[in-house]
Amino acid sequence: MLLAIDIGNTNISCALFKGARIKKNWDIPVKNYSRASLLKHIKGKKLCAALICSVVPQITGKLSVDIAGINGIKPYIIGKDIKIPIKNLYLNQKQLGADRLVNAYAASMIYGHPVIVASVGTAITLDVVSKNGAYLGGLIQPGLKLAISILASKTALLPGIKLKDPSGIIGRDTRSCILSGVILGAAGSIDSLVEKIRLKTGRNTPVIGTGGDITLIKKFSKHITKVDRELTLKGINLIYEK
Repeated sequence: MLLAIDIGNTNISCALFKGARIKKNWDIPVKNYSRASLLKHIKGKKLCAALICSVVPQITGKLSVDIAGINGIKPYIIGKDIKIPIKNLYLNQKQLGADRLVNAYAASMIYGHPVIVASVGTAITLDVVSKNGAYLGGLIQPGLKLAISILASKTALLPGIKLKDPSGIIGRDTRSCILSGVILGAAGSIDSLVEKIRLKTGRNTPVIGTGGDITLIKKFSKHITKVDRELTLKGINLIYEK
């Protein structure tokens, strides 16, 4: 089996693949990561390889050492040991997060191109693949939890709140106002940006949603075509098979 790992700023998402099928997947919060939290999932598993896609270098090194100690396999780091097989038109490719390019590649391979990926996590990113299968670039804005955190930390009276579905477009107390503003605002922003991107890629360009908070956005977005929460992990597996 292949061990695929996506290290994000908030969560470490892991999956065991047998061919194209996910046999098991799980998340570990970055702040709670320990060797033991990984050990219980992979101890005794017969792994053919391990691939890591990461935007948190300090966790990458620790995870690599732990995997080698548990299973005797040295993981490959995507972007360092293995290139992502998609034409990349980003001007400064060293600045591009590997997860964004993996998502673009996965969406292109699974759903065809052109395609737009809307990833809603710590940040909200839109990534675009052209009709010729080239990665064009994208957009970045603050994620839902980050937006709420900024409001709480940078204002005197606005509280920190937990994410949940807004009760309606017009909030009737401060908490509901924040939820409506942050979640509906993000969904509206994504839809507006998608409309502008489609002027370049074609009006029927599909939008694939992914990321930890995508379900909060999907029901309020008119342009997200499909949600694929395991898109990055599937991309890692596709890269391994390639």
